Amino acid sequence: MSENSENLALVIGGGGAAGNAWAIGIVAGLAEAGVDLTELADLVIGTSSGATAAVHVRSGIPPAELYAAVVSAPAGGGRPQQGLSGLEPVLDRLREIGAAATTAAGMRQALGAYGLERDAAFGPEVIEKRRALVASRLPSPEWPERPMIIVTVEAHTGEVALLDRASGIALVDAVTASTAMPGLGPTHPVNGRNYVNGGVRSGDNADLASGYANVVVLSPFGGWADAPVPPGQFEGLRKMPGMDVKSQVAALREQGSRVELLIPDPDSRAAMGIDQTDPATRIPSARAGFEQGKREAARLTA
Repeated sequence: MSENSENLALVIGGGGAAGNAWAIGIVAGLAEAGVDLTELADLVIGTSSGATAAVHVRSGIPPAELYAAVVSAPAGGGRPQQGLSGLEPVLDRLREIGAAATTAAGMRQALGAYGLERDAAFGPEVIEKRRALVASRLPSPEWPERPMIIVTVEAHTGEVALLDRASGIALVDAVTASTAMPGLGPTHPVNGRNYVNGGVRSGDNADLASGYANVVVLSPFGGWADAPVPPGQFEGLRKMPGMDVKSQVAALREQGSRVELLIPDPDSRAAMGIDQTDPATRIPSARAGFEQGKREAARLTA
């Protein structure tokens, strides 16, 4: 990174339970090797499961403790053997929306509309349960003092909504909104508006770090497009031109930012498995991320 470490943005992309744990492992591994992003980052940007990770990074809890909390938690029973197969009708609809979209804005609007359409399949109790679950995973109900942005999308308009301490929206609602994938759960209502997952815009939203001299991007799915998707794994939402992480990183570099993109190495990818939403992937993903983070530290300090 350049010597101007007072101007550093940390971007944490989405990646389900596995990606969230991997990001915490990376942060802890980097800190173990002398690069503590919880202290160095002037801004943290979180999307989807990366929003939860961002809150932990901004919590003031030492990285080693964040990591220990993940690897010492109950592993969970995992998913049934069919994995994501029970969700195929929804995943097929997400594929159809992506294939039909001609613009990024149109895709956001269509996905938001689909989320609102699917709300009828969920009752108010599901919304409350999701909110309560998110609240149980946050280290504090209060927004951190240091700058942090949670990325979400307004379901009715498809417009991106960047939520922060000044937004007037409670932290738990911001994170619940950013993790609300259209069709897989209800849209999240806040102050008369409904929100969906920030990944509807981009899985990482690294371009939002524009203007920072140094940017570190933790992208759980950043390198998966370079290899065939394993059988049974959902390939993710269609990435419109300029919305994939490599294009966003290239654009930041053209603007003069020093950008380091960290994606899962082979060991981390193996640990994350095929169903990254499976809670059973958290411990192996965190451990693999921790080891990878220790190796990546030299690159960030070169």
